[in-house]
Amino acid sequence: QVQLVESGGGLVQAGGSLRLSCAASGGTSSIYAMGWFRQAPGKEREFVASINWDGSTVLYADSVKGRFTISRDNAKTTVYLEMNSLKPEDTAVYYCARRRVGWTGRSSDEYAYWGQGTQVTVSS
Repeated sequence: QVQLVESGGGLVQAGGSLRLSCAASGGTSSIYAMGWFRQAPGKEREFVASINWDGSTVLYADSVKGRFTISRDNAKTTVYLEMNSLKPEDTAVYYCARRRVGWTGRSSDEYAYWGQGTQVTVSS
């Protein structure tokens, strides 16, 4: 059974930074692409970032490009999301997900496994 567990969320002031982690277990996650999505209150879940199986290719939403960095450590089966220059509009529950294939993608339909999410709140 594949499990994804996010951590690292919290409350931060605008302009601050947070680092989210997603620990994967129960499957060969190192051969699959991973992604981060977020959902703000009253809004649909949206794509944030994706990384391919070996970390050589990354993809970002325009809203976070230049501020967020996705990375992975396959030896630790962990994916990270480094978030800098945070804005109040980044406030959301952030979800880690494992894609069905090894290359990056934006659509949530392409992700088979999801974590429970971690809350990120950015105050102005």
